[in-house]
Amino acid sequence: MDKFVKLTGVAAPLPVVNVDTDMIIPKDYLKTIKRTGLGTGLFAEARYNEDGSENSDFVLNKPAYRDAKILVAGDNFGCGSSREHAPWALLDFGIRCVISTSFADIFYNNCFKNGILPIKVSQEDLDKLMDDASRGSNAILTVDLENLEITGPDGGLIKFDLDEFKRHCLLNGLDDIGLTLEKGKAIDSFEKKNAASHPWAA
Repeated sequence: MDKFVKLTGVAAPLPVVNVDTDMIIPKDYLKTIKRTGLGTGLFAEARYNEDGSENSDFVLNKPAYRDAKILVAGDNFGCGSSREHAPWALLDFGIRCVISTSFADIFYNNCFKNGILPIKVSQEDLDKLMDDASRGSNAILTVDLENLEITGPDGGLIKFDLDEFKRHCLLNGLDDIGLTLEKGKAIDSFEKKNAASHPWAA
């Protein structure tokens, strides 16, 4: 998993509450277990018209936001079913950070396991960031995970809180497998001792 230390990029505004995982990645895209290629399906029902052409009104289809790395979204983002394809689709599109006032628990935890930083802020701070994100190509935010800060295009600073263990994992690029591999020597030592003391179980 790629480390997340500091991210600077265009922030796209999505002022919609209760964005569920079916909106993030429709069920038609759930046939694969690969984490790549899902970016084309991100928000597919909003991004594309019935004939497959792009909906020019959707934010991620606008020229200024096609390469957005940050999403500023309404309350209760990622609600609905627990599909892990939702963070996969966001990451494959290029989004590494989602900012909202609240997230559904399963989606929130899935983000950390896939290298995405979900940030919870107050409604007042979200309003400021939504305004920053509405500036098109000038909607540049910097998210500093080491210092737990978001810097706006005009230099405005917003602090945020994060569980220290989750912060450690993102800063070091550690998913569940990575955390297990960190204990590799201890696991090997245990296996050798266990095999010696229980040879019949080997």
